[in-house]
Amino acid sequence: MIFPFSTETTESTEAANDGLSRGDHERGSAPHCEEPAPLAVPGPSTVSSGCEVGDYADAATDAQNVGRGPLRVMFVVTSMPVGGMETLLVELIRRLDRRRFAPELCCLKYLDMLGEELTREIPVHTGLLSGKYDLRVLYRLARLMRQRRIDAVVTVGTGGDKMFWGRLAALLAGVPVICSALHSTGLPDRVERLNRLLAPITDAFIGVAHAHGRYLAEHEGCPAHKVRVIPNGVDVARFRPFASDVGRRHALGLPENSPVVGIVAALRPEKNHEMFLEVARRVREQQGNARFLIVGDGRRRGELEALAAELLPADAVKFLGSRPDVPELLSLFDVFLLTSHMEANPVSILEAMACGKPVVAPRVGSIPETIDHGQTGLLFEPGDSAAAAELVLGLLADRARRERIGEAARRWVVAHGSVESMVAGYEKLISEIYRCKCPTAALPSPLVLK
Repeated sequence: MIFPFSTETTESTEAANDGLSRGDHERGSAPHCEEPAPLAVPGPSTVSSGCEVGDYADAATDAQNVGRGPLRVMFVVTSMPVGGMETLLVELIRRLDRRRFAPELCCLKYLDMLGEELTREIPVHTGLLSGKYDLRVLYRLARLMRQRRIDAVVTVGTGGDKMFWGRLAALLAGVPVICSALHSTGLPDRVERLNRLLAPITDAFIGVAHAHGRYLAEHEGCPAHKVRVIPNGVDVARFRPFASDVGRRHALGLPENSPVVGIVAALRPEKNHEMFLEVARRVREQQGNARFLIVGDGRRRGELEALAAELLPADAVKFLGSRPDVPELLSLFDVFLLTSHMEANPVSILEAMACGKPVVAPRVGSIPETIDHGQTGLLFEPGDSAAAAELVLGLLADRARRERIGEAARRWVVAHGSVESMVAGYEKLISEIYRCKCPTAALPSPLVLK
């Protein structure tokens, strides 16, 4: 259900925003805490201020006595195009335990593709921010949070309007739990000065890998005692090894015996598709029948297609745009190549690894936490196209090594990078902070957490 936000305040629009969402009649009212005390979070994987991790026996009993509904959690973003961060958010929203959490999505500007998709599943709000200097967004967003009786706000994305207005509105609306999930490292996304000033009202800054968490504390002004790490995860049942689809291969014009190297990444500057194309040129010099697939879209598509035409024959590289069949496309890859300038914990390599594909990636951000060089993938120094091409060529020449690395990569993702572990991390964090700040309010009965 979608709620376009109107700047006109009437009894009818307030009622519509307050009580007509799908399933509202089942949730019950959510208690708020008056002037909650600040919560000190000393580091990843721990919670202090009197709350023992995983200690929910009393909460389960209280919930039965009080009979309150699930915690209402609002995720605040600018929009929801197809991208790694947005795809993760969709998975998180869909998998939150509905007995304990009632998620809502707020796209400050507009929905875009994934936002439209979620309107069929949860309450979705949009159209609150008309431009960069639209200060009335604070009033609109705070009013929306009060009307929806929100218990926790999670801004998603590094810096910008969603992180600033989302947290400030949550404070004004009296929302007990305020968190920011940050998914990138360095330019073009940074935590700006105004956003850093709101650190005192933020209960947790969520990093997506341990190296990323350290980066947030050391370079982005996030207090170390509030930094929490919840590693990204993927659906290992959906992303799994497939036999190469001959029909799909034929439809894409890929010759039967041609090796395929691909990338899945939005066409943004930090993904450095220029280097991918340069590596493709080097590989083609020695492997003349190699083909290259670029899955992802963005405003840079035209200039990248022009560059590809300069560097490679027309049939050597294909831009496929955003696709819903990424697991099936990955089945066509012999090697997955990532060439980013910077990354936090890229979802695309987790997906490729879960599909049993060998990954060649730069030694940036948290990637070395995921890829053990020579075991679960191969690493090169950022920007070194010659080294990347050499690694790709070595894998293309050794099928047994490709299979060995791909199998080890999948085992690693199943053990450490599943979407279930990511969702459990968010559920645990939100519940613990709420219980610490609202100790007299009952929590919904949880699953047994260890």
